[in-house]
Amino acid sequence: MARFPKTDILLYFSALNNDMDHKQDKPLNICFFGTYRANYVRNEVILEGLRQNGAIVQECHATLWHSVADRVEQAGGGWKNPKFFGRVLSAYWNLFKAHAQTKPYDIMLVGYPGQFDVFLGRLLSWWRGKPMALDVLMSLHLIAEERGLTEKSPLTGKLIFWLEKAGLKLPNCLIVDTPEYRRYYTEKYNLQNQQFKFVPLGVDDRLYNPKEGIKPTDTLFNVIYYGTFIPLHGVETMVHAAALLQDDPTIQFDFYGEGQELAKIKALAKSLNITNLKFHGWVDKTLLPEKIAQSHLCLGVFGTTKQSRCTTQNKIWEGLMMKRPVITGDAETIREELTHKEHVYLVERANPKALVDGIKELKANPDLRKQLVQNGYERVQANRIEAIGKRMLNHLSDLA
Repeated sequence: MARFPKTDILLYFSALNNDMDHKQDKPLNICFFGTYRANYVRNEVILEGLRQNGAIVQECHATLWHSVADRVEQAGGGWKNPKFFGRVLSAYWNLFKAHAQTKPYDIMLVGYPGQFDVFLGRLLSWWRGKPMALDVLMSLHLIAEERGLTEKSPLTGKLIFWLEKAGLKLPNCLIVDTPEYRRYYTEKYNLQNQQFKFVPLGVDDRLYNPKEGIKPTDTLFNVIYYGTFIPLHGVETMVHAAALLQDDPTIQFDFYGEGQELAKIKALAKSLNITNLKFHGWVDKTLLPEKIAQSHLCLGVFGTTKQSRCTTQNKIWEGLMMKRPVITGDAETIREELTHKEHVYLVERANPKALVDGIKELKANPDLRKQLVQNGYERVQANRIEAIGKRMLNHLSDLA
């Protein structure tokens, strides 16, 4: 076997390092593509994170969905209306025109939700001779299942399944936030592990950060939930826990938000004659951090659905970033990232009594709350915008 002089080997690696440094000096140019939710935290964090890390990001976006309620309506069978087909054609024509105006780029990244956008995205990225990645995040078919939409419209369920299955085979790389979601996709759609890269959920630390000047009241122990009242959150468990805690007049529950199960949850609270729970309705996200800062304890998720166990939800990271203790349902996915009584307080899911016991312990133990706040805040630094953007940029750079 031929042997190379040591000096030649050193020169080779020196040249290689210089070439890598040269590549790093040139910013990666990314086409952020799709009908993605422009104001969704995942997309906002990824866009800002990439830019904070020096990437050039061209947004190639067209509006297809008007709101969450609109998506639910169409997935429930509303898509059969001819007007919706016209809307789809118009959105993708606008997306095609927007892409034609983008400057040369190194890679296309399809934003969430983009499982349907990848069909056009694949054609356009091939046309430019560039790779394409998809930030999958959540399964559209799983969401439809858990919201009862596939049962309401079986044809819609089958259509979403086959479109998602075909769409996930098109990108060069699939981005997910947890190993649990990778397992779900590989088993359900017969995909390979090596197709996936991990980028955890991030937290928008421009909005969610410690509010040192705002403190909870001394007269009440305030417990806050905010969200969209969907099955995976397990809001029923929270309501039953509130009912069990009515003998302690110092504990107050505050619910913020709107969504699919709000009417059902309000009816449940009324049937239980709950007096320690207030529904505040929707609050603008710019005002929400103040409400969190005024609370002693943040509620995470307690549902038992597959989706609830596949990810560590945004509200958990947001509570940690705001230096508030968080109590949430136990799951393998969460234990892979956070430790019970070190970063968060974990309880059995769908078990109001377990939630009650956890709230009582945290209320009676301010030292434990302080420990959760300190450790949780240190842990969540890895999920800040800049850190998440760096992880995404590294994966995209490797692919490009």
